[in-house]
Amino acid sequence: MEKYRVGIVGATGMVGQRFISLLKDHPWFQVTCVAASARSAGKKYAEAVGDRWAFDWAIPADVADMVVLDASDIDAVGEKVDFIFCAVDMKKDEIRALEEAYAKHEIPVVSNNSACRGVEDVPMVVPEINAAHLEVIEAQRKRLGTRKGFIAVKPNCSIQSYVPAITPLMDFGPEKMSVCTYQAISGAGKTFKTWPDMVDNVIPYIGGEDEKSENEPLKIWGHVEDGKIVNAVEPVISAQCLRVSAADGHMAAVSVSFKNKPSIEQIKERWASFETEAQRLGLPSAPKPFLQYFEDPARPQTRLDRDFQNGFGVSIGRLREDKIFDYRFVCLSHNTVRGAAGGAMLTAELLCAKGYITRK
Repeated sequence: MEKYRVGIVGATGMVGQRFISLLKDHPWFQVTCVAASARSAGKKYAEAVGDRWAFDWAIPADVADMVVLDASDIDAVGEKVDFIFCAVDMKKDEIRALEEAYAKHEIPVVSNNSACRGVEDVPMVVPEINAAHLEVIEAQRKRLGTRKGFIAVKPNCSIQSYVPAITPLMDFGPEKMSVCTYQAISGAGKTFKTWPDMVDNVIPYIGGEDEKSENEPLKIWGHVEDGKIVNAVEPVISAQCLRVSAADGHMAAVSVSFKNKPSIEQIKERWASFETEAQRLGLPSAPKPFLQYFEDPARPQTRLDRDFQNGFGVSIGRLREDKIFDYRFVCLSHNTVRGAAGGAMLTAELLCAKGYITRK
């Protein structure tokens, strides 16, 4: 099949680098353009990244020699792509303006950024959970005055371990949740080389993360009505987010109460049998299974289990009764694969399969 031409805007940062790594040999997508800030523009990609390349493997050869374009030169980028992934490091109002400018130039945007997540007609998608939210794109296009251009976003990395674990249980009526996340340093775009202060350390604060972890799941569990996404009102979530001394992988400790309390056996059965739209559509990156449960009380572990299903799956363990809530458990996802670039890539696959992204 003819591949979709893909641009990566914000290509020199850690998430941009992860996009480039994941897209190597992708069956549907081919990187045809890399763009970044003006200071990187005009350089070959390998030169622009220099010693900031974050991975043990080499930069893919076909990308290493690409000349980096200025991300603000939308016409130049648009000539080379069918759609873009956006992972820029800018102020939120600047990111929203840039992403809307690309969309208005009829270039679909699949964003890793948070700037548009709260916009009512922008779908914030976990393909296995709320693929139906893509229908709001029609209303967004009317607002933007576009035929093909739109913005779709992936949610915050911190929620992508526990939201998939709760979703198969929604008909039991989860009412209240307490969540504490233990987040790897790559979520801050760092390695131990660039952030030595994180070695043997835990920081009990990540700016804005508590609020995102409490609010974004309600949009994912919401519904489309009159051209906008209406957030769910339950469960009420209380979150604390900690930065921990791990390279990759976000873990969450979850406690939850239900209107109709299921049994432990029912919960495990739901997790084991959870089938998703991404699987049914045969999306290339869709994990099958999406969820795995460990009976071993010492699992999941970040170093051992973050790469489950090539980093696209979610691992769960330690389900047990709780003295304040009904149940508690832990879960784990790979923050820069499932939680960032990979989640956006899977969303782009869904958008292509559903006909929202087309070739020029």
